[in-house]
Amino acid sequence: MSKLYLVPTPIGNLKDITLRAIEVLAQVDLILAEDTRITKKLLKHYDIKTKTKSYHIYNEHKLLNEIIDLLTSDNNIALVSDSGFPCISDPGFLLVREVIRKGIDFESLPGASSIIPALTQSGFPTTNFIFEGFLPKKKGRKKKILELSKETRTAILFESPHRLIKLLNEIKDICGTEKNISISREISKIFEETIRGTVNECLLHFEKKEPKGEFVVCIQGLKS
Repeated sequence: MSKLYLVPTPIGNLKDITLRAIEVLAQVDLILAEDTRITKKLLKHYDIKTKTKSYHIYNEHKLLNEIIDLLTSDNNIALVSDSGFPCISDPGFLLVREVIRKGIDFESLPGASSIIPALTQSGFPTTNFIFEGFLPKKKGRKKKILELSKETRTAILFESPHRLIKLLNEIKDICGTEKNISISREISKIFEETIRGTVNECLLHFEKKEPKGEFVVCIQGLKS
């Protein structure tokens, strides 16, 4: 019986991939990749010859039926994103929902993620946390930050380098200058670093040092 595999890929260091993930990527009939150019670098590194097909937020609706047809025609398919887990702030949900609806077998492999390293490096409580991914760019953004300001759990966000300063200013305005946060960037890469402190201290840091790379922001929750 055919199967869909959700395969997490390294978020930086190419060694951060499981042996099983390598095996699955080598054995499936097709790899659905968010950006085939990025995925092919990973496949070349591990000498994997499996063919790839673009699957991203701009074509996932259009390709859905085609992929389901391939799966029901005894093709094993792996879904990967550029880095980390498919479906987590990346394409995949629509396909997984349809696979479940059609009764097609699928499996999500464990693997690399930026969320847990950033959380554990923050120094904030890890028993309970909330992951929000990327906040809305405009509509609903302020409301969401206001909700997070009342959270007792550690909140985890993704942010791009060109919006990081804006986010920190918004947190400062809504949560106060003394709100404790932790900002991790380029996890597992050469220039990996984590900046911890009040939002005001972190803001001053990145006003002096231009934000570069991919960011994971952890916000300490209120004491319950």
